[in-house]
Amino acid sequence: MFGHPKDALWAFGVHILTASGAFLAFLSLVATAEADFRMAFFWLGVAMLVDGIDGPLARKLEVRKWWPYWSGDMLDSVIDYVTYVIIPAFILYMSGIMGRYFSFTAAAIIVITSAIYYADTRMKSEDYGFIGFPVCWNMVVFTIFIVSPSEMLSFVLVVITAILTFVPVIFVHPVRVKPMRKTTLTVLGIWILGALIALFYDLDSPVWVDVIIAGSGLYLFCIGFVLQMAGKLR
Repeated sequence: MFGHPKDALWAFGVHILTASGAFLAFLSLVATAEADFRMAFFWLGVAMLVDGIDGPLARKLEVRKWWPYWSGDMLDSVIDYVTYVIIPAFILYMSGIMGRYFSFTAAAIIVITSAIYYADTRMKSEDYGFIGFPVCWNMVVFTIFIVSPSEMLSFVLVVITAILTFVPVIFVHPVRVKPMRKTTLTVLGIWILGALIALFYDLDSPVWVDVIIAGSGLYLFCIGFVLQMAGKLR
């Protein structure tokens, strides 16, 4: 290891930032166990924020150069599986929002299909998109909570989304995919704003908030496929 020790410390700080997601996951887990779904989603949102900034920071501070034996990718994957998959599935089960049996079955589908997805080494496209639904179940389950479709429709949405995990359809990474990046980031910002308002209303928000979350979420869900069909992603 060569260079200024301070640079190495700053670089390792990124690993600590990433690892903080584990504590945020724990807080969300505790909130879910106490049936405080508002706080459970809040902590998942903070964890998603950390996940969004640690990658760019790692590349900027050259973490891999300073700490080659500490795998940021492995650390990130472990925490992502908990925050994007396990806890949303647990929220689904604990809330019983689809009814007891549908909620349990949907949770089982989520954790099993997502585990298989994480084992696939071909999940990234040439343009840094995701091939197949990138198991962002935190956003899907949150949307179900806010929009409140029927139990059967909610279950069907989970099943279709789980199937899309294994279909060669590209989903955008809002930061790394260049085509329409500014628009996508703007829409993501709108979705986050809608989510914050929904949390303010304790997950019982007005219809116009439902429209914001559903509309921006639909864009984020579909824009990768649209760009793929237009030949702008591969």
